[in-house]
Amino acid sequence: MTKSKRVALYARVSTDSQTTENQLLRLRAVAERHGWTVVTEFVDNGVRGAKGRRERPQFDALLNGVARREFDMIAAWSVDRLGRSLQDLLGFLLELQSKRVDLYLDQQALDTSTPMGKAMFQLCGVFAELERSIIQERVKAGLERARAKGVTLGRPRTDPKVEAKIRKLAAGGMGKGKIARTLGVGVSVAQRVLTG
Repeated sequence: MTKSKRVALYARVSTDSQTTENQLLRLRAVAERHGWTVVTEFVDNGVRGAKGRRERPQFDALLNGVARREFDMIAAWSVDRLGRSLQDLLGFLLELQSKRVDLYLDQQALDTSTPMGKAMFQLCGVFAELERSIIQERVKAGLERARAKGVTLGRPRTDPKVEAKIRKLAAGGMGKGKIARTLGVGVSVAQRVLTG
């Protein structure tokens, strides 16, 4: 006999005047039809999908549950309940994939516990990798363009006179923190000068 899947339901509405009840009723019915065991429900009320994880407390709790493998699958009404940004959604999918947690999206008929669903899920990973590569290429091209224009990249150089003062104060026994406060520089600047 196969073990029943432990499923977490996630529902979200953008405004307090809306209700998640229709989403949850549908997802509970799907779980019952498939023989899944609903172990927990996460509901974010009055939270826009464009908000990040930290502004969506129940979505954050859901991801913490994924990290702890508290369930085998997440079921949501639609992909837009999970997020609006492609980058955030792909990150979410990759996190699920790394923990071997499946995803069921009712409106998109996506179920990553099936062979077709897994293939779609893997395609999402391919597109995420492509997006990362494109971003890296743009950053590289931007840096090369800046260098060609003579822009100095990286941290600004510390004035040699300030560096000399840092070394002098350190030689007199003053600590890095006090040197930084005395000269109005960051502790990391003092650290770099003294270890460089």
